[in-house]
Parts: sequence; structure tokens; C-alpha cells
Amino acid sequence: MTDWIESADEAREAQPTPAGGAKMLQILDGARLVFLADGFDGASMNDIARAAGVSKGTLYVYFPSKVGLFEALIRHDRNLQAEQLFLPRPRDDEDLQAVLQRIGLGLMREMCKPDHLAHVRMVIGAVAKYPQIGQAFFEAGPKSGARRLGEYLARQVSAGRLAPMDAELAGDQFIQLCQAGYYKQALFCVSEPDDDEQVLRAVDAAVKTFLCAYRPEASQIKKK
Repeated sequence: MTDWIESADEAREAQPTPAGGAKMLQILDGARLVFLADGFDGASMNDIARAAGVSKGTLYVYFPSKVGLFEALIRHDRNLQAEQLFLPRPRDDEDLQAVLQRIGLGLMREMCKPDHLAHVRMVIGAVAKYPQIGQAFFEAGPKSGARRLGEYLARQVSAGRLAPMDAELAGDQFIQLCQAGYYKQALFCVSEPDDDEQVLRAVDAAVKTFLCAYRPEASQIKKK
């Protein structure tokens, strides 16, 4: 990779479209609009077909059920987000703090957008009845993010910049640190979304806490 991807649109443009994929993306784009407007329960396949500009028959060829369509949308959008956020530029590898800051800011700025918050609320509302939706969100979102970040952290351990660790677990810990405080307030409508000052504060605290725990000197101090 030659540069940091700054937006979901750029991430999409960077992805190759497989044969037949253009029609599927068209349907997913229409479905996203309808789900965000009407919620999971309120969305209908008729409305989704209309928003996507396809016939209902074509829609059912690609997605036999609304649950399957929503699951596919979750996996698609979360995979795009992971591609966007967890591929730091090789030249940044030595500046660990700067890379974590960039990843944390990118993650939180995406997660605190109104559309993303609405999407998460839909997943939370649907998982009790459709656990496969929760599994899809977890696998393509938090689990994928922790794995990708863990791969970067493992390289830093090998380079001696971080203490030995369970790298995937540490990646998950960093993501959770970034979400402490403001993100949950925004998710539950206690705070307004897209408050960049709050995002910066949360990420700064997350980076400092993470490095305090995993810098090699911190590990050596604990052993004494």
C-alpha cells in the first residue's frame, strides 16, 4: 500500500469488483439507505428493490431474505472499514505512537458518525431474534479489527518496540480503550455524534494508556 486511505469512498474505489459484483453493490447501496431510514424491522424488500433500482425478482436472486441481505451489508461495510483503518503505511512503523493515534482517530471518527451509530443500534436491536446478524457484525467488525491491528502490533513486538503480548488481544484492548467514554455516550444518545474534540480526547487517553502498559520498559518495571 502506498498511502493511508482517508475515506470509505476511497476504500471502496481501492477494492476490485468481481464479476457480478456491481449489481450486488447496487443492491447493498439501496439496502443501506432503506435500513438507515426505516430500521431493520421497518425495512421491506419492496422498498429495498425500489431504492436499489432493481426488480424484486432480481433482488431475491442475490438475497433470498431480508436477514441475509442485512447480514451481507454488515459484512461488506465492516470489511471496508477494516481495510480503511487497519493498514498503516510501512514508513510509519517506527513511529508507534503516531500510527496508533492515526488508527484510533480514524476508527473513532468513523464509529461516531450518525449513520454508523444508527447501524450499530439496529444490530443490537436485531441480535436477540437473529443471532447470525450479531455474529456477522462481530466477525467482520470487532474481531477483524483486533486481528488486523494485532498483526501490526506483533511486528512491533518483533522489532523490540513493544513488550511480548497476545497481539490480537492487545489490539482489541486498544480498540476498547478508544471507545471508552465518548463513544458509548454517543451510541446511547447521551452526547451528540461527530464531536471531534471528544474523539481527540478519547484517543489521546487510549494511546497513552496502551503505551504505558505495553512499552518494553513498562514490562520490565512490572517484573521487578
